[in-house]
Amino acid sequence: MALDEYRKKRDFTKSPEPKGSAPGRRAPRKKKIAPLFFCVQKHLASHLHYDLRLEWKGVLMSWAVPKGPSLDPSVKRLAMHVEDHPKEYGTFEGVIPEGYGAGIVMLWDQGTWQPEVEDVDAALAKGDLKFTLDGYKLKGSWVLVRTRGYARQSTPREPHEAFGQSDGRSWLLIKHRDHWSGALDIGEFAPLSVKSGEDFPAILAADTPALWQTHRPVSTGETGAMLRHVIDQAAQLRAAAERARRRTRRGNT
Repeated sequence: MALDEYRKKRDFTKSPEPKGSAPGRRAPRKKKIAPLFFCVQKHLASHLHYDLRLEWKGVLMSWAVPKGPSLDPSVKRLAMHVEDHPKEYGTFEGVIPEGYGAGIVMLWDQGTWQPEVEDVDAALAKGDLKFTLDGYKLKGSWVLVRTRGYARQSTPREPHEAFGQSDGRSWLLIKHRDHWSGALDIGEFAPLSVKSGEDFPAILAADTPALWQTHRPVSTGETGAMLRHVIDQAAQLRAAAERARRRTRRGNT
């Protein structure tokens, strides 16, 4: 997918997300492909989900994974193929104030990936992409497999309209059995950002509360409760930071 769809859905006068530059074209390669950038961004928007992004031909191919990656080879995680993102987005962490995907973005993992196939485009067309990850949290061999029919996991349309549609965007993310596989719940074991070392409240606390007054992602259900808890924690962090600044100012006078 081109970046046109990515840009069409966003107002860059209001969002801190990168617009991205025009991707360059690479000549087809028959030999082994050198490691490329990958990341996983944990996104608390209308619902909490994880975005897997693989660099390819100057952009980041992207799959939204509602329940996050699993290290257990017996667990098949729904991964919805969404619009390509610019490479600059791969290191983004912060708050999207309003509009498409409004919410908090955490850089949950990053590193390099390497195809286990000679022809990535052919593998994508076939719907069977095998690859190796070398990140802080995700490592070893994986596969993305396109499915047929409707996705079985129930996920609302926001922020990725493709969820649940039978238009070829429904894939499964599966860990291959190797040294890096196992029953460990990596999302619970390593929940924090690899960029800041922080969780959602601290990321939100770095921005102004007004960001949440114009477009709150969700107000009900489990995710709504999670978001309210994050906002409360962020308010406490901001208040503590303000008290510290006041003590510092008094000490300097």
